[in-house]
Order: sequence, then structure tokens, then C-alpha cells
Amino acid sequence: MSAGNINTLLQLWAASLAPHNEDPPFHSSKDLYDTIDSTTLGDVRWESFSVKYNNDLQNEDEVPWMKSEYDVWYRDPRTCIKNLLANPNFNNEFDYSPVQEYDSKGNHRWHDFMTGDWAWRQAVCIIL
Repeated sequence: MSAGNINTLLQLWAASLAPHNEDPPFHSSKDLYDTIDSTTLGDVRWESFSVKYNNDLQNEDEVPWMKSEYDVWYRDPRTCIKNLLANPNFNNEFDYSPVQEYDSKGNHRWHDFMTGDWAWRQAVCIIL
């Protein structure tokens, strides 16, 4: 996501939190980027690939994104997570057990990754 789009998203997030006198976790794209760059990831290198729309264009009036090529930059998420979990600063900060919570009406309550269906299915398939 571009810095401009991140800033727009953060402004919208801030507006949604204003009635609660709360702030979003980042104040700008620079703040977000600085936080990411300061995170110890064990020297996980940046990688990239390019993507573009590859179906036939029906006419010249197609939307511009269909004619463009985009670079995607990332760090290997598995290695990043492995390094974060190995970081002693996070000792006793993660709950590794998947859980499913329901309210009194039987509605599934989601509030973090480990309450999601995917985490639950992964744990269940390991025991089966």
C-alpha cells in the first residue's frame, strides 16, 4: 500500500476512534515504516516480485491498473514470525492455544488470530 493510502487509512481509523478518545496505533505512514524498520527480525532479507493483470484486454478503455505492472516487496513471513517468537522480549506475551468463544446467543466471537477458524482447524487437524 502506498504511503498516501496508508495515511488516508490512518486518518479514517483515527476518525472512527475519536468518539472513544483513542488513537490509532500509528500516526502516519512514516511512523508505521519506522516501527517496521526498528523491529528486530533477525536480518530477514527483503524480496520482491512483479505482478500484472494477464487476461486479454477487451478494449482500450480498460481501467489503468490492468495495463500496469506492480512491484511487491516483502520479507518471508514464516522467517519473520519464527524470529519474533524466538525473541526473548516476547516471552509470556503470546497465547499459542487456539480458542473458540461464543456469546450467549451462540455467535462466534473473534478478537485475535488464535480465535479464528483457521487456527482452530490447524490445531484440530494435528490431533486427528
